[in-house]
Amino acid sequence: MSVKLGPNRYGKSETRLVRVVRDGPVHHIKDLNVSTSLSGDMEAAHLTGDNAGVLPTDTQKNTAYAFAKRHGVGQIEEFALLLARHFVTTQPSIHHARVEIGEYAWSRGGPHSFVRDGGEVRTCVVHHDRDGRTTVLSGLTDLVVLNTTGSEFHGYVVDEYTTLPPTTDRVLATAVTARWRHTGESESYGKSYEEVRRCLLEAFAGTHSRSLQQTLYAMGEHALTTCPEICEVRLSMPNKHHFLVDLSPFGLDNDNEVYHAADRPYGLIEGSVLREDAPDAGFAWE
Repeated sequence: MSVKLGPNRYGKSETRLVRVVRDGPVHHIKDLNVSTSLSGDMEAAHLTGDNAGVLPTDTQKNTAYAFAKRHGVGQIEEFALLLARHFVTTQPSIHHARVEIGEYAWSRGGPHSFVRDGGEVRTCVVHHDRDGRTTVLSGLTDLVVLNTTGSEFHGYVVDEYTTLPPTTDRVLATAVTARWRHTGESESYGKSYEEVRRCLLEAFAGTHSRSLQQTLYAMGEHALTTCPEICEVRLSMPNKHHFLVDLSPFGLDNDNEVYHAADRPYGLIEGSVLREDAPDAGFAWE
């Protein structure tokens, strides 16, 4: 029997990086979680332990810190592009770089005082390879949303194990994880992020939902038809179930007012929405 090395990559995950800009008495911060992953001529490292082509993961971490000082941190997509291109262009053994960044938001409490926001985390994933192919995915995670009405679920398959009753009025809640693929490099990733986020929220609030799948599609469709700079949206949306509490033992009615919010198990709805002419994603979603 013969064996061979398959696809592989290595890198430094979750480098916590906080960049403070001291603009006189008024300070600004960027709070990032940076993960780098490199691939290329790595057979010798795996087969014989020859590390001549290996850029240490500690070096990758230090590069992120040094670039934050040297170049500053603006839009996370631009910082990820800077890192990815650096690794590919400076290291002959590296053919492909993947950089993923999560940004944690802070609200200003004073000139140099900040309060950590409890909302969603802005994300990006950038791929760049030796052939000059670049893909930028922007996104967000943990965007928690809820509609108290305007949601139904009925007409589904019923078999001998089905106990779920149909409903024409339910609470619909989810924590959205979304990524969207740019058609090219954007002049304003920040503006694009705000616009796509707005579209996702508008579609969630404005869709009379007969299933979370329908809502997912409506959210992706609204973003694509509004934002020409993106060509595909992928969404992962757990169904955060809210069950009516039986208050009859206490002589009380419960007309869709008191619920038990269950955390698990949960339905998980995932899907992508893309333009018909969208280019092949290739390695983009890896």
